[in-house]
Amino acid sequence: MLGSGVLYRGSRIVIASHNEGKVRELGELFEPYGITCVSAGSLGLPEPEETGDTFEANALLKAHASAKGSGMLALADDSGLEVEALSGDPGIHSARWGGPAKDFDLAMRKVHEALEATGGAFSRANFTCALALAAPNGDDIVFSGRVFGHIQWPPRGTRGFGYDPIFVPEDHQETFGEMDPALKNELSHRMRAFEQLMAATYAEDADPA
Repeated sequence: MLGSGVLYRGSRIVIASHNEGKVRELGELFEPYGITCVSAGSLGLPEPEETGDTFEANALLKAHASAKGSGMLALADDSGLEVEALSGDPGIHSARWGGPAKDFDLAMRKVHEALEATGGAFSRANFTCALALAAPNGDDIVFSGRVFGHIQWPPRGTRGFGYDPIFVPEDHQETFGEMDPALKNELSHRMRAFEQLMAATYAEDADPA
């Protein structure tokens, strides 16, 4: 298992994703710590098939693939929207609801149509994020975070990515798609997992050697 000091100011890691929105958000989280991020896409690393049955399993699968392919520490995020009235769907299949093109306008419409079929468009929901950090030698560590709220229709806002325009977090009126990115980062499932990861692995004055 990876522990304190594996990440330090000056570290360079791979973000195991081809999703530029996700890469951007994670890069913004790491920036204050002096950690540089490069994407798996920019290194030409393939996206592995996500065969896990949990967010944590898929995050670990992707992190290990990028760590092995790059020879560097790699961080993977597996996240999705879980809607209470849909028995947790789309869940780990959140991206797949957008079809082969990962069209989230289509995915959001499918969530809305599925909710209408249950008798109403309103439902409690949560975003879940698993963050896995893996080393080329096979060591790893993984943490999960959640943020709760409800589904909003029609979509509102052009910020963020994915299902953000239809998700309103608890105690707020704006969707993640309308919200200032700095506020979204404070509230998000990704930040909650990230805080746990950094508490376990980061030491600013660690010796890179």
